[in-house]
Amino acid sequence: MDKLKDPIICVPGQRLCVSDKINVPGPGTYEQHGYIYSKLAGVVKLAKNENVCTIEVHSMTEQSIVPAPGDIVTAMVTIVNQRFCKCVIKCIGDIVLTRPYRGVLRKEDVRATEKDRVEMYKSFRPGDIILARVMPMIDVHTYQLSTAENELGVVIAYSEGGASMIPISWTQMQCPKTLAVEFRKVAKVIPEQIALE
Repeated sequence: MDKLKDPIICVPGQRLCVSDKINVPGPGTYEQHGYIYSKLAGVVKLAKNENVCTIEVHSMTEQSIVPAPGDIVTAMVTIVNQRFCKCVIKCIGDIVLTRPYRGVLRKEDVRATEKDRVEMYKSFRPGDIILARVMPMIDVHTYQLSTAENELGVVIAYSEGGASMIPISWTQMQCPKTLAVEFRKVAKVIPEQIALE
């Protein structure tokens, strides 16, 4: 067989090539530390346009996408302690994952300012649904998360009575049934209609 016509198969996290003015990351890839990596298990495709070659990876299976640095993910908080909270990543952008990934949100990555004054128990509770940004990986098995942007933080929280809570400020949510107020690091969710205008 002609080696040039054989498809190039890759796995998530595999380094594909140098990222420069000629080779740029496309769908199914991401750039980190000057290299292009695959987000998916799939086939590498090259889309050439004048002097630029876009590196793309097309999935071979139903879904094999993994979180990459810079991605916005939706996660559920499972454990909260004084230094960090553990999460289960459920979605990457608007793609629902077929399998969850583990994430950790450290105390110093909760807010952009006043990091030393963050109290994890006043920011998150187990069961909260959060929006977070994936940071460069330190541990192989766990994704490092950050909510240090106004648009990131708790988007869905339930009160002790089981009601869906309503945000009343950047740091508090209220139960509509009991009117009890609880502390959270609330995400500033921008409605899609406003974002598109």
